[in-house]
Amino acid sequence: MFDAKLRGYIDPPLNRMGTVFADQGISANAVTVVGLGFGLVAAAAIVMGQFYIALLFILLNRFADGLDGAIARAAGPTSLGGFYDITFDFIFYGAIPLAFALVVPQQNALAGAALLFSFYINGSVFLAFSTLAQKIGLRTSMRGKKSFYYLGGLAEGAETIGVFIIFCLFPSYFSWVAWTFAAICTLSAISRVFMVREMVWNDSNPPS
Repeated sequence: MFDAKLRGYIDPPLNRMGTVFADQGISANAVTVVGLGFGLVAAAAIVMGQFYIALLFILLNRFADGLDGAIARAAGPTSLGGFYDITFDFIFYGAIPLAFALVVPQQNALAGAALLFSFYINGSVFLAFSTLAQKIGLRTSMRGKKSFYYLGGLAEGAETIGVFIIFCLFPSYFSWVAWTFAAICTLSAISRVFMVREMVWNDSNPPS
């Protein structure tokens, strides 16, 4: 929901850094892989109960995720890079709730499963529409230049990272926050289904 608004503040400094990295021959794909490593370290730290360390690596993961896109814009995006970016993002987004479910399974497992389910249906709608958008020629740059159509919703990247930060700062409240955010993500998925229906209907039935 806030991703498009935040782009105006985030992109300019990232683009400058991306140009510097690209000029030094550092590839976007290399930064994407490093970012995944940060995310997996964060998940491992959560399992070990080191929540502040996990928070640090979550933030590093998100920084790398923004930087790789900036490098790609400076050096030229690739289809493989776009594939890595979205795939590794989904690995990261799944690893954090799973880690919290593992650290205190008696308290967190059910809420973690519900959150992962909501991520699954939200991501399915998101990715299915990106394929459809490519087929019918839809484009958008509201949330930055992407290699795929980025369909907005109630729960996007900024909201998800905000929730992950809350998890790390207040781990004893994971269950309550996870149930709440799972409901929001599910509502976001439902709203995206109706949004897609309207977009595709309007595209297939232009006004006469």
